[in-house]
Amino acid sequence: MTHHLKASPETCHWGYFDARVAPALTIASGESVTIESVSGTLETLPPAGFHVPPELHAIHAAQKGPPFGPHILTGAVSVEGAWPGDVLQVDIESVSLRQDWGYNLNRPLAGTLPDDFPHFHLMNIPLDSTRMVGTMPWGLELPLAPFFGVMGVAPPLEWGRCTSIIPRAFGGNLDNKELVAGTTLYLPVFVPGALFSVGDGHGVQGDGEVNVTAIETALSGTFKLTVRKDLHFTYPRAETPTHVITCGMDPDLDRCAEKALRDMIVLIVERTGITREQAYALCSMAADLRVTQTVNQHKGVHCMLRKELLAKG
Repeated sequence: MTHHLKASPETCHWGYFDARVAPALTIASGESVTIESVSGTLETLPPAGFHVPPELHAIHAAQKGPPFGPHILTGAVSVEGAWPGDVLQVDIESVSLRQDWGYNLNRPLAGTLPDDFPHFHLMNIPLDSTRMVGTMPWGLELPLAPFFGVMGVAPPLEWGRCTSIIPRAFGGNLDNKELVAGTTLYLPVFVPGALFSVGDGHGVQGDGEVNVTAIETALSGTFKLTVRKDLHFTYPRAETPTHVITCGMDPDLDRCAEKALRDMIVLIVERTGITREQAYALCSMAADLRVTQTVNQHKGVHCMLRKELLAKG
């Protein structure tokens, strides 16, 4: 069974993850849900002639005061049987564009080079969902690879309201371009029901997302949500068809690399039974440390290893 959760003032929470968010939908473990997202402020709207989802205006009109963070998140989806200590398996079944435009912006004192670009800069970018390209203002056609920059569950109740800007153990603003359709994200569960939310649709992004934004756009995604009681890790992991992925998030990029590497060593030992020293050596010879993003206050590094290398001898 596939459920459908549309974006609206009633189903979106703007800029935060919070264990006290009321579920917008409850599903059984193993069921799929199609979730719609919207992105952007009124200043990022395109010229006349492009499709703007009407709920974007409605969400803006309903917002009282400045949002807690920049991302409009759709959810939360409660999954029956999910309890703290479990892991939520998020199979990303499909991701598609919901509009024919996106935008990229940078603002003063932000991004990876905060002092180099002192002026606000906005680009509206036409998106072609048939050819799957975005046309840049200078004529370049950039191939699209859409994914959700923000996917997460609720944090522990004791953490209170957490900004959507900073990725943490509950996931959130991971901005990992590997998490396209056909991949799987694993998130530790901290509250009953898990309370899964998504947003921050990207048409395409480079590792780093260096000027703060990718091609920001509205997306529709279908996710199969399964409670895993046989898994007990406490930090996000992911799998592509070919690779396993571990994550590290911290204000210091060195600490990010260390976290992602340590978790990959744990994963290798879990899957193969080899020693930690052997797993460390395998990482040195075959794993790739990649910068996920450098702009979310807590930066990110993900470690990737080919699945074929996890075969037991």
